[in-house]
Amino acid sequence: MKKIYTFLIALLLSASLIAQEANQVFKAAGTPVNPKVQASWNRYYDHAGITALCKKIAAAYPDLAKLTSLGKSYAGRDLWCLTITDFKKGNELQKPGMYIDGNIHSNEIQGAEFALYTAWYLTESFGDTKFIQELLEDKVFYIVPSINPDGRDSYMHQPNTSSSPRSGIKPVDNDGDGLVNEDWYDDLDGDGHITMMRRKNVNGRYKVDPRDPRNMVMATADEQGDYELLGMEGIDNDGDGRVNEDGYAFEYDPNRDWGWGWQPNYIQNGAYKYPFSIPENRAVMEFVMKHPNIAAAQSYHNAGGMILRGPGASADVTTYNSQDVAIYDAIAKKGEELMPGYKYLVVYKDLYSAYGGELDWFYAGRGIYTYSNELWTPYLMFMKESTRSPFDNSSYNFDKYLLFKDGFVDWKEYDHPQYGKVEIGGFKKNFGRAHPGFLLESDAHRNMAFSIYHSYHTPKLSVSEIKEKDLGGGLTEVTAVIANERLMPTHSSQDVKNKIESPDYITLNTTAKIVAGMIMTDKDLNLSKIQKNNPSTIVVENIPGLGTVTVKWIVEGKGKYTVSVDSKKGGIASVTK
Repeated sequence: MKKIYTFLIALLLSASLIAQEANQVFKAAGTPVNPKVQASWNRYYDHAGITALCKKIAAAYPDLAKLTSLGKSYAGRDLWCLTITDFKKGNELQKPGMYIDGNIHSNEIQGAEFALYTAWYLTESFGDTKFIQELLEDKVFYIVPSINPDGRDSYMHQPNTSSSPRSGIKPVDNDGDGLVNEDWYDDLDGDGHITMMRRKNVNGRYKVDPRDPRNMVMATADEQGDYELLGMEGIDNDGDGRVNEDGYAFEYDPNRDWGWGWQPNYIQNGAYKYPFSIPENRAVMEFVMKHPNIAAAQSYHNAGGMILRGPGASADVTTYNSQDVAIYDAIAKKGEELMPGYKYLVVYKDLYSAYGGELDWFYAGRGIYTYSNELWTPYLMFMKESTRSPFDNSSYNFDKYLLFKDGFVDWKEYDHPQYGKVEIGGFKKNFGRAHPGFLLESDAHRNMAFSIYHSYHTPKLSVSEIKEKDLGGGLTEVTAVIANERLMPTHSSQDVKNKIESPDYITLNTTAKIVAGMIMTDKDLNLSKIQKNNPSTIVVENIPGLGTVTVKWIVEGKGKYTVSVDSKKGGIASVTK
């Protein structure tokens, strides 16, 4: 009896935490007012937390969300995918798809929250937001919060810096002594963060910043230094005289593993064995290959506040022709408006050359318009550009006045077995690349809005016009205009050039006899190209963005007919007359 009573009390308490009473809340514009799935977007979730939220969203909205696993990670964790669409309105494979993933690099964690926030927002806003209702009627979202769950959990639950680990959990022996990871960073003060080591030295090159004693600045030529910097926390575990020389960083890079422009490790550091040798990437590749309706994609990284497009290397510069670049430019320029502080850049031209990247495989290999957003920008600290000057203490001031020094480990003495008396301290691993909590939801929403804008401009097809003309002798000319109401064509130029995806099909279904079928090559001059075989279904190479395609049939006899269009990335549409 006592167990039953305890269970009922627990049940009542849990029920009271599900949502506020409707009369207790007032809706803030653009935000779900009383969500079924209570989630806090001012913190980060490990793989178990992501799993729980994915399952809650799918359970709360069975008509809008389906949860599947793309496969298993290196260590056996599920690669969760939430498919978000209005399942009551059509087959998801016949809707243009938007693929979103995050966290390909272990330490670049907030991409998972941004992706998951998108799934949560779409489902929770569907009930009272007409735009979302219409969006999910037309489109489908494939949302994979983390494609590196092993590295994510390692970053969160093990001592690390803000930049480590970058890859997964593969063992590494960088110093060639036959032992793996034995001389990795050591958390000397046991706080879960790997910070800096400094040692007092009258001949040192650094001094304490007089404006903030937490900071170290380089002494000028005519000044006396106080300290030397010794690098990150760590000791010489293997006795070879070097500290921290083993490590995960760049031994293999999941974003150098994709099957476009791939180069071996001696050319592209981090490439690993061969394209798609990493199981997580291979699972994503196989999923995308099975979903030819994916027309747009977003991969979330950090940091720097950038909207990136390819190519990753100059060798691929001709892959992106002017028509596709114009579409990329139009969408990304809107992104700069939606996300203050973010800049639209091209990887090889504005950053560096990178081979075998996810961004290039999605576009060049599959013809999918793809961006990679580098999340978090120092602009968000004080809503102004950082000067990057040695006299600009914006990070320290931000931590002091807005985080109340929660982002910094104060310097403390430590007896180091190799270096003697040192001091350890510095910014924590959750500062510098990851958003602080109060800015996390805001930037998640803005990045989500950009992805929604991106997905909105995947093709939307309609049979906009049908005309009949009596030709005499029992023959009728049927003309149909197929319109694409969005920016993206049904096939990118890369897709058309390499015939990646099947063409579009415009079909006349009728009981009358179809004598001929043709596509208009110049509507004004009435020029057309006759299709010799199977005249009922006109094969169209591409339907341009914000454009039309006109087709004609010559029909013998009378009867009702339906004109339909079927496009892998453009969806379906039909009209019956």
